[in-house]
Amino acid sequence: MQLPAALHKAVDDAVDGIPLADLQAASERLSRRYRSETRDGRAHLSDDLSARAYLAVRMPATYAAIHASLDAVAQLRPDFSPTSVLDVGAGPGTATFAACDLWPDLSSATLIEQSPAIRRWGETLLPRLALERTDWLAQDIATAALPQARHDLVILAYVLDELAPLVQAALVDRLWAGTGDMLVVVEPGTPAGWTRILSVRDRLIASGAHLVAPCPHAFACPLGAPDWCHFSRRVARSRMHRRIKAADVPWEDEKFIYLAASRREPLPVAARVIAPVQVRGGTVALTLCEQSGTARQHLLSKRDGDRFRQARRLAWGDCVGEHATMPSDSAV
Repeated sequence: MQLPAALHKAVDDAVDGIPLADLQAASERLSRRYRSETRDGRAHLSDDLSARAYLAVRMPATYAAIHASLDAVAQLRPDFSPTSVLDVGAGPGTATFAACDLWPDLSSATLIEQSPAIRRWGETLLPRLALERTDWLAQDIATAALPQARHDLVILAYVLDELAPLVQAALVDRLWAGTGDMLVVVEPGTPAGWTRILSVRDRLIASGAHLVAPCPHAFACPLGAPDWCHFSRRVARSRMHRRIKAADVPWEDEKFIYLAASRREPLPVAARVIAPVQVRGGTVALTLCEQSGTARQHLLSKRDGDRFRQARRLAWGDCVGEHATMPSDSAV
């Protein structure tokens, strides 16, 4: 996956002429803060150089993760056609770009972003979308006064790790109250990110929300430490991205975890693939989180016919249709 062509060019233009050493230093500072989940009261993107480094190095990866999360929603809610989106902690509008790619009927976007540096870039980039109305709110999301009108789609992506736990809970409650249909939360695919998503999941279930994805059930998560639920998207690195990262490989894998919840029921699914699919010779090994609330590994061979051929086509993160069956094997 990569950014849409026009956005890709705009990002390249944003870092054109900036000394490589400066971009590398800014990128490393961002990476350290993200890895350590630093909460020191300072914005991650506090200056223009940090904002440009984010555009080049982090925006393609976050776009891929958010796009994959929203695509899972589109598969299980084919009737969902939002016209309004609330992008909270929007950065340069990454989630809004992803949403507009999947739902071309989106006509209005409200974006909340406190950092002036990254907000200015969002105001520069977003006019590339054919939105009838775009409103930027320069507010701290921890205390932001949300718009009174409910939005069809509310997205909170790569934000919770910057907030204290009590603030996270209060924000999720407020966002759900302002959601007309779908709330999507995306976090880094780390054990800590998964733990935050589980907390969000508990609060939304208690509020009467219908889980859309990735969970095929509303029972307790069947995974436990040292394992955790997460997914991955391969992201194409631009030439400048490789130079900033001093990397030779033309791609990177973005690990993420997400939760989508709705006020309406989605299509039911039998299971979701929650680990890389292992294809070895004439067998396929699948790890599935199932509608029953269990996580199990299944081994299929050529003797399983259509089910084997279906399994070979599945990928990490895919869902299995409600009426599909897999032979029981060993519990995870």
